[in-house]
Amino acid sequence: MTPKDLKYILSSGERLTVEFKSRFNDEVIETVVAFSNTLGGIILIGVDNQKKVVGVLVGDETIQKIVNEIKNKTSPSVFVDIELFVIDNKSILIISVKEYPIKPISFKGRYFKRVNNSNHLLSVNEVVQLHQTTFNTSWDYAIDYNHTLDDISLEKVVRFISLANKNRLIPIEDTPINVLKKFEFIREDHITIACFLLFCKNETLLTTVELGRFDDEINISDGLTIRGDLFAQVDAILSFIGKHIKKAYIITGKPQREDRYDYPPESLREIVLNMIIHRDYSHSSDSIIKIFNEKIEFFNPGNLLPPLTIEKLKSGDYISVTRNKQIATFFKEAGMIEKYGSGVKRITDNFLANSLPEPKLENFQHGFRVTVYTKSFSYTDNVGDNVGDNVGDNVGDNRLIEIITLIKQKNQISAKQLAKQLSVSDRTIERDIEKLKKQEKLKRIGNEKNGYWEVMGK
Repeated sequence: MTPKDLKYILSSGERLTVEFKSRFNDEVIETVVAFSNTLGGIILIGVDNQKKVVGVLVGDETIQKIVNEIKNKTSPSVFVDIELFVIDNKSILIISVKEYPIKPISFKGRYFKRVNNSNHLLSVNEVVQLHQTTFNTSWDYAIDYNHTLDDISLEKVVRFISLANKNRLIPIEDTPINVLKKFEFIREDHITIACFLLFCKNETLLTTVELGRFDDEINISDGLTIRGDLFAQVDAILSFIGKHIKKAYIITGKPQREDRYDYPPESLREIVLNMIIHRDYSHSSDSIIKIFNEKIEFFNPGNLLPPLTIEKLKSGDYISVTRNKQIATFFKEAGMIEKYGSGVKRITDNFLANSLPEPKLENFQHGFRVTVYTKSFSYTDNVGDNVGDNVGDNVGDNRLIEIITLIKQKNQISAKQLAKQLSVSDRTIERDIEKLKKQEKLKRIGNEKNGYWEVMGK
C-alpha cells in the first residue's frame, strides 16, 4: 500500500471492507472474523471513528503479538498480514484480512459477517447457510429424516415430468422414482427436504402461506391459509390475489377487449415465484401476503444472502445466490422460471413501464419484503426507495426497534447511515429519531459531528 492509497482510504471513511480502530482489542478480532466471512478487508489501528489519526504505540514484538492473538482467538485460525505506516510522526497498523475459503470463522464461539460498515452477529440459521454455501450445497439438499417416500405423491412427480418435457429437447422417459434419484432427490434410500416440499402428498406446516384482504391496516375482510406442495401454491396464491385486485375492460378497437389490472399480472407471478423459491423454510415463521386497497405486501422469512444487497438487486448487476438449489432447479426444469438473477429488475422495469410506482424492497425483521403500489397510491416522498415510508404504524414501530438495535451496535452511527441500512429516506429517519426523543428512548450526547447516541431506559 502506498501513502497515496492510505490517504484515499482515510478520506473515504469506513465501509464494507474498511474499519477504523483507535487501538487493538477484541472488537478488532470481531472485525477480522466479519471480513473473513464476507469479502475480506483492511483494519486501520490508530485511527478513530472520525477519520482522525491518533496513532498507536508499537514495540518490537507488537505486530507478532497481534498476529498470534488473532490466530489463537479465531476458529479456524485466521492469519493476517500487518503493515506499519507512519503519518505525521504517528504510527498506524494496517491489518489486511482475506476472505476465508471455508466458512464460517468464529471468535469466542460467535460468528460475524460484514454489513455495510458494521459487524453483524450471525444467527444459527445464517451460520448453517454460510457453511452450506461454502460447500456448494443448500438446506433443501439435506436428507429429510422426518419423512419417507410414502409421504410424497408420485402422481405429482409425473405431472412435473409432463411440464418439464414441454421445455426439453430430449424428453424425460424415466420412471418417477428414477427421476428423483437422478436429480439426487433420493439419496441413501432417503428423500431430501426439497423432495418433500415439492411433492408432499398432504398439507404441511412447513410451507404455510397466510393471505389476507385488508380494508385497512387492522380489519381483514377475507383470508386464506395455504399449506400444500410448492408447485400447487403458485396457482392458489395468484388465484386469491386475482380475486381481490381490480380489473378493467378496455375497448381498443381490436376484435377482443383488453383486460387491464391494477398490477402487471406477469410481475405478480414473478414475485410469487421468488417468494416460494427463495424462502427460508428452516425458519418457523410463515410467508405472508397482505392485499390493501392501494398496495400489496409480500413478506418472506429469510433475509438476502450475502454478498447480495438491495442495491445490487435493483441494478440487476449481480450473480444470483440461491438459498434452495434443488427447489430452484426443479422450477426451472418445469419452465416456471426462465433464468436466475434478472427477475427483480424485470419486475421493476415492468411496473415503471406501466406508469406504476417502483416496488419497495426491504430487509424486514427476519425476512424480506416486497411492496407494490397502484397508480392511485398517494405519497409525499420521491418514487423509488422513498416510496411508502409511511405505509402504516406497524411498519413505523418495527423500524423504531431496528433503529434502537443499530444504535446499540454502534452509538456513533449517523442518520444517513441509518437511512441507508434500513432502505428509507433521510427525512423518514429524522422523523423517527424525533419520535424516539419525544418518547424519551433516545438522547443525543455532544454535537452532530463528534457526539454519540445514548439509548434511554424508558
